[in-house]
Amino acid sequence: MTDPTVEQAITRAHHEEWARVVAGLARRFGDLDVAEDAAAEAFAAAAERWPREGVPPNPGGWLATTATRKAIDQLRRESHRDAKHRAALIVYDDSPPRPTGPVEDDRLRLLFTCCHPALAMEARVALTLRLLGGLTVAEIAHAFLVQETTMARRITRAKAKIKAARIPYRVPSADDIRERLAGVLAVVYLVFNEGYLASEGDDPVRRDLTTEAIRLGRLLRALFPDNGEVAGLLALMLLTDARRSARVSRTGELVTLDEQDRGAWDPTLIAEGNALVRERIEAVATGGDPPGRYQLQAAISMVHTNAPSARDTDWSTIVALYGSLAQLDPSPIVRLNRAVAIAEVDGPAVGLAEVDRLADVLDGYHAFHVARADLLRRLRRSGESRAAYDRAIDLGGNPAERAYLTRRRDQLGD
Repeated sequence: MTDPTVEQAITRAHHEEWARVVAGLARRFGDLDVAEDAAAEAFAAAAERWPREGVPPNPGGWLATTATRKAIDQLRRESHRDAKHRAALIVYDDSPPRPTGPVEDDRLRLLFTCCHPALAMEARVALTLRLLGGLTVAEIAHAFLVQETTMARRITRAKAKIKAARIPYRVPSADDIRERLAGVLAVVYLVFNEGYLASEGDDPVRRDLTTEAIRLGRLLRALFPDNGEVAGLLALMLLTDARRSARVSRTGELVTLDEQDRGAWDPTLIAEGNALVRERIEAVATGGDPPGRYQLQAAISMVHTNAPSARDTDWSTIVALYGSLAQLDPSPIVRLNRAVAIAEVDGPAVGLAEVDRLADVLDGYHAFHVARADLLRRLRRSGESRAAYDRAIDLGGNPAERAYLTRRRDQLGD
């Protein structure tokens, strides 16, 4: 039986080192398949050897060295692929890579490479979540609300497209980066969301993913200090992450925003996030570009975090902000969130009518049924509410959220 501490070390190393190992290999060998396969072999070797030999003092260095050797072995076995065989010699050059552009972090470099305009937006995001975030295909499929087989094909096609189009693994120029920025922001946000409430596994919050997303957000902010959407995304992640410690109870149950202990929120993250939002408000007021989707979402989050209590929340402002967001992004999920806010202003019956208009497109989305269940409960339509809770529980993948929904369902009267 494997020592639990070794298992924890392997899991922690995967969370912390996967992106670094894959990105480093991609830079050296210029091939995503080689990078991903070699990284996977290195982690498999760790799972086999660490329980027997002990966890090395520098797990990241051990994994990077092992993965590099695995890559070289793979390329030597395929020695008929002359270009790749010659590329393997790169690893014997001990000199650091010379900077060729504004992005010097391997992970951020790979992030922009995966977000090349030759790829469809959905392919850019999916591929980067796999390679940089280390998410499984199932986790990515959940984030996109598609079948796992569909997502697997999407990722495979994206890799094939990179090979066919000969997309270079290089530091992009400043112009290239600006063209790819929207896709990069979408990737970072989805990585953050998956970490903030994981779709799979026993750990409801994957701090490694939220930390990595915020780290990437800070790097983007340093690269683009005047970009409103970069600032908006960083602010949104900071304000959301500030509530992380209050989101799950000691018994492992999700705690919703209105029930959270606001004294447990991180005031430092809130202050930093608020400063970014206010900076963007001032920029818009003095003739800057109108706010984008991340800036509007950050403003909504600031309204929530600045309210002394749930009952003091300025829901009218939130409805107005969601209205502006819906004009930019009229997606069903944005409309669902707006409907929930409308229920707080105009009552649950009005909110329910707005929610039910989305039934055809969101029936497979668990948050849709969560919203319906809560509004039906407030309207004392217990039977319908129970059915909606059942549907939400069936669709929900996070154990903390399922525990919360089960308790709420079981509290319903006849």
